[in-house]
Amino acid sequence: MRIPLLRLVPDNTKFDFMQFRRISFPVSAVMAILALAAFFYFGLNYGIDFKGGTLIEIQAKSGRVDMAQTRATLERLKLGEIQLQEFGKGEVLIRIAQQPGGETAQQVVVGKVRAALGDGVEYRRVEVVGPRVSQELLSYGTIGLALAVVGILIYLWFRFEWQFAFGATIANMHDILLTIGFMAVTQIDFDLTSIAALLTILGYSLNDTVVIYDRIREMLRRYKRMRMADLLNISVNSTLSRSIITHVTVTLALLALFWFGGRAIHSFVATMMFGVVLVGTYTSVFIAAPMLIYLGVGEGRAEAKDEPALDSAAATKAGF
Repeated sequence: MRIPLLRLVPDNTKFDFMQFRRISFPVSAVMAILALAAFFYFGLNYGIDFKGGTLIEIQAKSGRVDMAQTRATLERLKLGEIQLQEFGKGEVLIRIAQQPGGETAQQVVVGKVRAALGDGVEYRRVEVVGPRVSQELLSYGTIGLALAVVGILIYLWFRFEWQFAFGATIANMHDILLTIGFMAVTQIDFDLTSIAALLTILGYSLNDTVVIYDRIREMLRRYKRMRMADLLNISVNSTLSRSIITHVTVTLALLALFWFGGRAIHSFVATMMFGVVLVGTYTSVFIAAPMLIYLGVGEGRAEAKDEPALDSAAATKAGF
């Protein structure tokens, strides 16, 4: 007995995505300007990694560390921002924001934490992250993000053509810009995990864009006379089922992490949900694909009225 394939979108879908390009581009431009304005007006809420502070790694001498009780105990000390992250076999990493007063003030923080937690835990590591180290982390993170964008541009230039590379780079910059604007407005923590989230968003958006671009390239080789807008519509419609299934599974995984993953990864998951689910999905279909029309892809092809545009079912039967 053959199990039927799961199809959330019918094969004969013929939704005209390209007609919205005259709306999506102005809307995206306005959102990008608002994101830049939010970044300069509100700024980012830098976490301990980029502001400096104290790192203390503890482990319970018996059993596991009670995260809720430990957090409540530390919050009563009124030391500002405090982050707790559990990893390994019961180890807990405590991050405490930098205190005014220099090195002496940071050592006082360590003493207060030791006195509050008592002898029930073992202190495995105590480090103070100064302003210089935190600035280096921020600089290296920014450089890494920029190098990732440049690497994507070079990769797509070799795999496709320069128009595809430029279109995908604009789409990725659009994703990063809107995500940073979201973080500025919501004031969620911007730390090293946020850099990881931005890199993940880049990779996810690029993967979705490359799938559509690869279908467009194959269609360009086979159908020499089809109107470019029709060709792009068929390419997007034929990959729609795959995109929806992928986005739904990613969304479910992120929702599970958001509700059950704990406060330590809330900023990471919230950034991922906005960048991957909302922005990345929209960008691949309404920015990256129609961008090729304005970049002149397929402009030299002889478009004739005697070659009908294929629908998605015909494209699927043809091996696409």
